[in-house]
Amino acid sequence: MKYKTLLFALIFMSKLNGQDTIMPIWPKGEIPNRISSNESEVNKRGDILVISNVQVPTIEVFLPTKQNATGEAMLIFPGGGYGILAYDWEGTDIAKFLNGKGIAGVVVKYRLPSNQSQTNKHNVPLIDAQRALRMVRYHAKDLNITTDKIGIIGFSAGGHLASTLGTHFDESVYNAIDAIDKESARPDFMVLGYPVISMGPMTHEGSKGNLLGNSTTQKLQDHFSNEKQVTVSTPPTFLFHATDDTAVPVENSLLFYNALKDKGVSATMHIYPKGGHGFSLALNDQYLKGWTTLMYDWIESLD
Repeated sequence: MKYKTLLFALIFMSKLNGQDTIMPIWPKGEIPNRISSNESEVNKRGDILVISNVQVPTIEVFLPTKQNATGEAMLIFPGGGYGILAYDWEGTDIAKFLNGKGIAGVVVKYRLPSNQSQTNKHNVPLIDAQRALRMVRYHAKDLNITTDKIGIIGFSAGGHLASTLGTHFDESVYNAIDAIDKESARPDFMVLGYPVISMGPMTHEGSKGNLLGNSTTQKLQDHFSNEKQVTVSTPPTFLFHATDDTAVPVENSLLFYNALKDKGVSATMHIYPKGGHGFSLALNDQYLKGWTTLMYDWIESLD
């Protein structure tokens, strides 16, 4: 009850002050799969804000003005190979862009897999992702969000986490602790930017190693190869990728698109000839930056 009261107070104060809100997604002392360690969060600001060793996962909520709000929201999963989070580049910058379109942007600071501070580390990002979406849905009315217009967007390894949530949303990976966990964790739509999808030959080895460890089983690789986990319940998906991406091969997006098509799930994909990896909003590229307009038009076309 104290946790719920605190969250309402944070939301209310943010509305009064016109500020954005950072909220822990778990009550104090109840973070699943956490073990005591000497690890502590590290924030390093250079050209971008890089966060590592996340211990207390949060959501940072950016709301458009009520007059411009469409009722839509997107949870944002920054990339970083499951080793760091490119928190502003693929997180808060995206939220601010979405606000300009009337869409609430919710940046998820999820825990990164760690042998020191977690048990079953491969499940930890998904645990935080499920909880974050349930939390937004639970508080949707207070945030001026429509409960069936909550989507997700992820970049690179964050795209893997987003696609994991989109294909494993009903998987029981933690024990329910409160009313928030009664909410559905299924996203209503999904956007994947230059995503890691597969844990097979086309994977990004750094992401795979950080998530699954250097000696993993075929069963676990298949479980987190999300092109193999698509069902008819997977949400409509928008993919964008560059052909010349040498970090995460474009075949990742192709594999996922084909899996969606085979299951009859609505899918849209834009493959650019150039762009490399990690281009975020691509504001300095007159052609590449068009993905944001295409995405917005696609969101508006959804039933």
